[in-house]
Amino acid sequence: MRHDFTINPSVPARRVYISVADTPASQASTEHPNRICSQTETYVSSKKIYQHGIFCGLLTAQKEPVPLKSIEVELQVRDHVATVVSTLNYENKEDKPVEAVFVFPLPGDAAVCHFSAKVGQTHSVAEVKEKQQAREEYDDALSSGQQAFLLEESDQSPDIFSLSVGSLPPGESTSIRLEYVTELAVQADDGLRFCLPAVLNPRYQPQGSEDVSVQVTSVPASLVPYSLSFSARVSSPRPVSKVESSCSLEPLQYLNTDQTQAMVKLAAGHKFDRDVELLIYYKDAHQPTAVVEAGQASAKPGTLMGDPVVMVSLYPEFPQSVMSSLASCGEFVFLLDRSGSMDCSINNSKQEETRISSARDTLLLLLKSLSMGCYFNIYSFGSIFKHIFPKSVEYNEKSMEEALKKVEEMQADLGGTEILEPLEYIYKQPCIPKQPRQLFVFTDGEVDNTKEVIDLVKKNAGSHRCFSFGIGEGASSALINGLAKEGGGHAQFITGTDRMQPKVMQSLRFALQPAVADISVTWDLPKGVSATVLSPPITAIFQGQRSLIYAQLTGQCLEAAEGCVMVKYSLAGHPSQNQLHFRLKPAEDTGLTIHRLAARTLIRCLELEDRSDRGQQDEGVKKKLVELSVQSGVSSSFTAFIAVNKDSGESIQGPLERRNIPTPRFYSPMLCSSPTMRLHPVPMMAYPRVYDSADLVCESTELLETYHFADLTESYDDVEDEAAVPQQPLRGPLLQLVSLQKASGYWMLDAALASALGKTSEEVEKSKPAPVNKEVWATILALIWLHGFKMDVKEEWELLAMKAASWLRAQNAPCVTECVEAGNVLLGCSVQKDALGI
Repeated sequence: MRHDFTINPSVPARRVYISVADTPASQASTEHPNRICSQTETYVSSKKIYQHGIFCGLLTAQKEPVPLKSIEVELQVRDHVATVVSTLNYENKEDKPVEAVFVFPLPGDAAVCHFSAKVGQTHSVAEVKEKQQAREEYDDALSSGQQAFLLEESDQSPDIFSLSVGSLPPGESTSIRLEYVTELAVQADDGLRFCLPAVLNPRYQPQGSEDVSVQVTSVPASLVPYSLSFSARVSSPRPVSKVESSCSLEPLQYLNTDQTQAMVKLAAGHKFDRDVELLIYYKDAHQPTAVVEAGQASAKPGTLMGDPVVMVSLYPEFPQSVMSSLASCGEFVFLLDRSGSMDCSINNSKQEETRISSARDTLLLLLKSLSMGCYFNIYSFGSIFKHIFPKSVEYNEKSMEEALKKVEEMQADLGGTEILEPLEYIYKQPCIPKQPRQLFVFTDGEVDNTKEVIDLVKKNAGSHRCFSFGIGEGASSALINGLAKEGGGHAQFITGTDRMQPKVMQSLRFALQPAVADISVTWDLPKGVSATVLSPPITAIFQGQRSLIYAQLTGQCLEAAEGCVMVKYSLAGHPSQNQLHFRLKPAEDTGLTIHRLAARTLIRCLELEDRSDRGQQDEGVKKKLVELSVQSGVSSSFTAFIAVNKDSGESIQGPLERRNIPTPRFYSPMLCSSPTMRLHPVPMMAYPRVYDSADLVCESTELLETYHFADLTESYDDVEDEAAVPQQPLRGPLLQLVSLQKASGYWMLDAALASALGKTSEEVEKSKPAPVNKEVWATILALIWLHGFKMDVKEEWELLAMKAASWLRAQNAPCVTECVEAGNVLLGCSVQKDALGI
């Protein structure tokens, strides 16, 4: 039997019909010899595709050789700036010339600054040119039989690049060198995060948008036919304390006695099943620094590349009196991705925890950590969006319980990833006076309209702070970082073995910090020297978190001279400032790294300015942007790198064969949200089966053609009933205890609490000091258990414990010390009363 997946236009959206055409399985396997097909039957439920028998999947459209053989990556980290050199080695083993096209991810804030190709003994260095001009030169070169190389950024998302290697002759080898620089983001635990994106999941294309997305050929990680080697060298003025990774690394090697230089390599056999993430930790990381870099000798003075550029890293420290009491007011809006890809596991281990189940647990912790009197609402989105309340409501016991009940029912069942519409709806809701809006966005970040989403957040930046969370491998760094940067918040990535809860709770603490207002930057420089700030205005400052400033220095001064930069701001109504003195003498051996990062920063600002009026391009801004990109040698959305090998001798004869280089994809194609798919209507069979789904995925838009099945082996109704009631994973003791806390902060003394504490109701009741009421006793027991058994995850429960301690203090209960002593005896702990905050 042959079953074709088709969409019948006569039924509402989100209903998929599976129709049947009689084709012998033997004939089908001859027609599609590269497919893995087996005797099986599949149907689609509202949550996922269920299968009877063995899994039936697709590999690649054709069994074609892949000319990309290996990728070698060398990372050089200097303090918190990274230079990445990637060498891509190609070899054409076919008997005809080929054009190899590779679509791959890069960090969204990377400044691509070098692109060259070596064919035999010929070395070609690419130039940056206006994008359309570069494309035309590439096509002209291919049509005349010349070898050509084109590297361009996606029009829709700055973290996707396309590399075209044209006219690679039979038997020829080519090495492509790609270099970029990037800033390393500071995580909430003070680690500097570098990510080499190795996974590119198909990006969801919003309904109704133009089909302008780059077509990505992706395969499961196990089928990637090329290898990856990776090494990193880290150097800093401060000692390197450790380097961690979600991937297997060889042991860290220190290169000097003071441990300020270190080397680490990726262990052999990396399977492309995850991004290569490094977390670098320095001792005394929160030290403000300023690095002055000399201009390019060949560039004209007065230009960005001709003048010195300074990069200032500030770590503002707020007064302890302000930080001792976190804000209790605010409107907290949580926006949760419920597209089909959220049903995938966070990593590729055998653990059963999915992205959506982790998000549900995280929302539980968030809701329990809010304070009485604040406001909140929860939105979720896929192909449509939903909200728990029509508008944000005051946080109390009734609203919290209603929200938690709805959260428990949430599944990854809303189809695609339409994030723009719910954001527009949220921003249309009026802000609540004296309740600053804090937006938390949870998504696996695979959308095709990244720039449009970021533009919307920037437009509404004055009304809120946005905290974003990229979940799982392949999350778009451009989207996640862009949301936080333009929304004045903080970005976090949850990958590998990371748990979502501690990172989200760290961001909640940032959200509870008082908003900083009236931020200004002033410079005190020697006479005759001036600074032109290249960075966008600072819109958000958090305690201990880095703020970066790039500035072009104009004029002459003695190298021994000093300058000073000062950031002034208002914190909780009190004027504050942080300043840094620095030498104007240029640092040695920095190349043009800082200039290129500064250029990239300015380019991004201009790109946002160009899109300020949606749909109308500012030709003046575009011209300025192209000139800056060409001058600095840094790519942009309007330019591309083009290299033509004009010394290759005889022109290459014969038609080119196009070879799409497959990109590793993390998750199973059958469980995750879809790119645009080519599905064609066919006549319905006499008794059609109807299956709920809007979230089918194939490995590329070209591959969803035919699946082969055997007859049904069990009834649809039996399996559908099973799918209708999602199986919730059992919660661990911590979440069991947290789920029992009331909105105002206390716990009830009942059997559920006793069970969470690992005791019987009788044991808990008998140990209670007589004069104390049950709620006080229960709350003290919960706090002792948290401090006694869960200190390793304190960041997850610290805020709700503070709320509980505040409730206890308000009760003025007698015998609190006696209760703590009795609680320690009952639970087998030795927690001091002062540690509980009561």
